[in-house]
Amino acid sequence: MFSRRRGMETAGSASPQTSATLTLPHTARLLSCRVLDTVHQPVRQATFEVTDPIGRRIVSGETDPYGGFTAAVPAGEYRLAVTAEGYAPFHGATLVGDPAQPGTGEIVLDAVDPPLLPQPGHWELDPGHSTIGFSARHIGFARINGRFNTFAGAVRIADRMEDSSMRVIIDAASIDTGLRMRDDHLRSADFLDAARHPTVEFYSERFIHRSGSHWTVTGALTLHGVSRSVTLDTRYLGLGAGLEGEPRAACRATAELNREDFTLNWQSMLAQGIAAIGSNVEVTLDMQVVHKA
Repeated sequence: MFSRRRGMETAGSASPQTSATLTLPHTARLLSCRVLDTVHQPVRQATFEVTDPIGRRIVSGETDPYGGFTAAVPAGEYRLAVTAEGYAPFHGATLVGDPAQPGTGEIVLDAVDPPLLPQPGHWELDPGHSTIGFSARHIGFARINGRFNTFAGAVRIADRMEDSSMRVIIDAASIDTGLRMRDDHLRSADFLDAARHPTVEFYSERFIHRSGSHWTVTGALTLHGVSRSVTLDTRYLGLGAGLEGEPRAACRATAELNREDFTLNWQSMLAQGIAAIGSNVEVTLDMQVVHKA
């Protein structure tokens, strides 16, 4: 059904213990798989995507608590991609509806080693290779994207990664959405009030390893003179070397903030009763840090 170095192992037809009855259109066929690790334990919440031969997505989702997924699709040829944190990705092909190929199978994923962590010591944020961006809903359906152009930060990597800490300081007046009139309004007392609160600061001493390269970094965000606890969903991207051979590490972090939690309450309603600017703000940090002696 699928082929790969360790790919799909045929499991035959559905288990005799299966009692559920599913009524399908006469043109539909079932594509059913289980995703397992090398000791045949289910891989939960693995992401799968089924595409046709020219790359159009047919169905996608996550595996269930038993590592399984089932999709009803028209008979034909398909491609299947499966990814899971901490495992090598799987890519294979199948011909659904071929009586010679059973509709149920097993995909065995090989574990991969997580990326090496940065060495203990002092690391500084490289603004020239980092971005702090945000996105907010506009007039109910569109989005406005922006960034802060001026910021600085440092990370202290401890012998035990979980004991590390970081601090980032952002110049509030450096906000940039590509439209000067809008940026001036965002700097004003209606929003950031940059004259009274010139910086946005984040400080954390709580690094929590979730799985593989995924971490959560929880700390205090001070914005508009208000401090709140914020958790960054962080993916560590690994180590590398710059053009001059300097050690570098990179990560990507995201968070969703409610601006009203920081008393950023300005609002204007459109004639249809729709808020001009949404309350939730999505924040994305693409960060490179450089090791300092």
